[in-house]
Amino acid sequence: MKVLVTGTSEGIGKSIAIKFLEQGHNVIGIDLNTSTITHKLYTHIEGNICDKNLPDIEDIEILINNAGVQDSGNDIDINLKGTISITEKYGIQPKIKSIVFIASASATTGAEFPEYVASKGGIVAYMKNVALRIAQYGATSNSISAGGVITKLNQHIIDNPKLWKQVLNETLLNKWASSEEIADFTYFISVINKSMTGQDIFIDNGEALKSNFIW
Repeated sequence: MKVLVTGTSEGIGKSIAIKFLEQGHNVIGIDLNTSTITHKLYTHIEGNICDKNLPDIEDIEILINNAGVQDSGNDIDINLKGTISITEKYGIQPKIKSIVFIASASATTGAEFPEYVASKGGIVAYMKNVALRIAQYGATSNSISAGGVITKLNQHIIDNPKLWKQVLNETLLNKWASSEEIADFTYFISVINKSMTGQDIFIDNGEALKSNFIW
């Protein structure tokens, strides 16, 4: 299938692109930075998801909205408005089969930087709007709300023993997810899944659920 993934230079987006390439799909990546992915089925476009002049790409079958920033001062413009722009340009069309949005557990818990939380909460709401609109094509729209993920973005926490212990203690399973695990979930809900749509999938190792019962 013809797959478009945003934010493929590193982290979750790179892992998602590699997962689809390993399964034999044609993948197009959009990122502000260059990519280290070298595969005959991969095409890289250096560009900003907020750019209205991105190239026309016809017949995208799967769209993975992953690109984003955190506590940048432009979180809403990039994470939310940029994602909407990409989706309207490439995703709302008859050939589409699935759209996946990488949101955040903080969209539900509120436990993050204010504009980041607002941007990701908006993505979850927009995901549902998209599900209503692409159902006419038999296509699905879902989001993944990840908690802690082991990526370069979080390296300052991972490398600090005190912070690392604190964040792991906030989860039931005492761990964070890998970017490859998020990629596996993304592949499942976009390719294998045919019936679930309009849903936000929580992958947070039980962080939101954790509570202590006092009697």
